[in-house]
Amino acid sequence: MKTQINLKEKNKSYTVYIDELDKITLKGSVAIVTNQTVGGLWLKEILGLLECDKLSIISIPDGEEYKNFETLNQILEQLFIAKLDRSSTLIALGGGVVSDITGFAASIYERGIKFINIPTTLLAQVDASVGGKTGINNKFGKNLVGAFYQPEAVYCQSKFLSTLPKREFSAGVAEAIKMAITFDKEFFNFFVQNDLKSSEEIAKVISKCVQIKADVVSKDEKERGIRAVLNYGHTFAHVIENETKYTKFLHGEAVAIGINMANHLALKLNLLSLDELNLIKQTLVKFSLPTHYKIKDCEHFYNAFFLDKKSEQSKIKFILPDGIGKFCVKDDVDKDIVMSVLEEFR
Repeated sequence: MKTQINLKEKNKSYTVYIDELDKITLKGSVAIVTNQTVGGLWLKEILGLLECDKLSIISIPDGEEYKNFETLNQILEQLFIAKLDRSSTLIALGGGVVSDITGFAASIYERGIKFINIPTTLLAQVDASVGGKTGINNKFGKNLVGAFYQPEAVYCQSKFLSTLPKREFSAGVAEAIKMAITFDKEFFNFFVQNDLKSSEEIAKVISKCVQIKADVVSKDEKERGIRAVLNYGHTFAHVIENETKYTKFLHGEAVAIGINMANHLALKLNLLSLDELNLIKQTLVKFSLPTHYKIKDCEHFYNAFFLDKKSEQSKIKFILPDGIGKFCVKDDVDKDIVMSVLEEFR
């Protein structure tokens, strides 16, 4: 199965291949960025499918807390040592962290070289690997340093998910549910009615999410409008991740909590009914996702919103559901209303 990402600049358009990875033939030097966990499981198979002139393997630490300048510099140093040039290609083999940091390295190495995404987690397959968002975290927040830089191709293989821990799988489901709530009520009902136990159900989720994201990215590559909606739940989630130093929750888990927090705000603004809020919460819990975070300092939490990349001119931009299957963007919510929501999570 193939989905085309059509961008205004035609030379940036590319294809997302789902369960269609037979061979990758590349000219020049290639470096694969992976981590020890993924490399131990899938690197040998990928090497058997890859043809290139010269190959380097770069292994980085596993975990969101390592998506930083230090790891980025380690990648860049290895690229210089291997003498990659502008005709070379980087391949990201791993989850969202590997995808984000490899894409960013590709965007700045010698001012830009090609890269290919081979995502091995559900979260990366439905979200992180598609759309060209690359970056790293710093002490101020998540993905605050980065670039929009599109891959040459994305290869999603559902069989990679067979070795995925249950917690990692659930984290990916959160990102898929996020898209369903804001874009497609029928798709959301699919999560209500199914447990994602079969490969057919999982393939349907990957395909549907890639189609949604392809449509959004083709309209708004650099998040000037509708693409911001893909950050539903993230305004809250990024604060949670930063406060917990990226060690307590997986990204998708933080997003699940952020979705519930955003829904409480939508409830107060009469955008979402209590029944809808509870149905979404029950669906997240069904997939073993957390929905609560204990806020220690509501004022500190609130002020952290202003570091969110969507915030502009000292206004916090909230992406909220307008019922299930539609969305609403609000940048004029009174602080008192937001604080009342945060107080509910103390």
